Amino acid sequence: MTKLHELRELGQSVWFDYIRRSLITSGELQALIDKGIRGITSNPAIFEKAIAGSSDYDDAIKDLIKSDKSVDEIYESLAIEDISMAADMLRDIYDASGAGDGFVSLEVNPHLADDTERTIAEATRLFETLNRPNVMIKVPATPAGIPAIAELIGAGINVNVTLIFGLDNYRAVADAYIAGLEKLLSSGASVKGGLPLNRVASVASFFVSRVDTAVDQALEQANEKELLGKIAIANSKVAYAEFNEIFSGSRWEPIKAKGAKVQRVLWASTGTKNPNYPDTVYVDQLIGSDTVNTLPPATVDAFLVRGRVAETLTSGVAEARAQIAKLSDLGIDLNAITRQLQDDGVVAFAKPFDALMQSIAEKKESLKAA
Repeated sequence: MTKLHELRELGQSVWFDYIRRSLITSGELQALIDKGIRGITSNPAIFEKAIAGSSDYDDAIKDLIKSDKSVDEIYESLAIEDISMAADMLRDIYDASGAGDGFVSLEVNPHLADDTERTIAEATRLFETLNRPNVMIKVPATPAGIPAIAELIGAGINVNVTLIFGLDNYRAVADAYIAGLEKLLSSGASVKGGLPLNRVASVASFFVSRVDTAVDQALEQANEKELLGKIAIANSKVAYAEFNEIFSGSRWEPIKAKGAKVQRVLWASTGTKNPNYPDTVYVDQLIGSDTVNTLPPATVDAFLVRGRVAETLTSGVAEARAQIAKLSDLGIDLNAITRQLQDDGVVAFAKPFDALMQSIAEKKESLKAA
């Protein structure tokens, strides 16, 4: 038994924040599953590194060039094949867990973050194309993304809600999920392969380390050292307290009685960015039931060696609230910081997506020339 298995006994699943074709075909993914990995997340930056930064895909790109596929079609074909293969490998976990784990996530085009209708259309198309019950479509928690989440859940589509940084935004995401379930309960699934109420699933991806990066800068400017490296965890603990309240209230209980699943909080951006902080701090301090932590490869390796397994999310919540309140006393607006982080996150995912499209275009031309 590894420490990842021990986390599972405490109610937390670990997903792998990375995908690449050789990971799947080499047997490495199966080895990770054996160690306790129970799902995979991806994003445009991950695909950019995988496709543009390796030769894994050259043969597939050559075949797609022969079929006269466009750059967009080449990217989507490569991504869908990777996601499909990974989902098939994780299907046993999905079935054994009763649709609780075994998911693979694919993100909608980040340039659609401010367009509700096009987000709904693309997410639906991707879900139907993949045609697997253990695929989640990633949708950002932007003002335009929130109503899209409700519509997609209401249609029977699994959704990984991404780029959540603040508590108000998290509450809006949870509300959209429940609204979607209410629609699904009354109308049923409306898309090909759409899932019923007791099988549809969602996670709310709450970003962690980037909060410390931004808040620490403000604390340094305020000459406040005591709170350095503490606000990201405090913010997350308060979000988890909100989760427990939302998914035990009077609105939730009737839906739960019909078989609905809670929208688990997924801790994202949990690789440590500040070298002065322990490399497993955003795992050790965020362990609790009905949660997921998606870890990059280096953090998985570090946690298997140095991680500490103990329930930590429900302890120190009052202190966490006090730490957040002290920020306000210092004139630091956490809500403004988290809103900016979300805006920056949309841009941060759009840039590697654009770079990936350019890389595919260049690789297409070089392979044609060769």
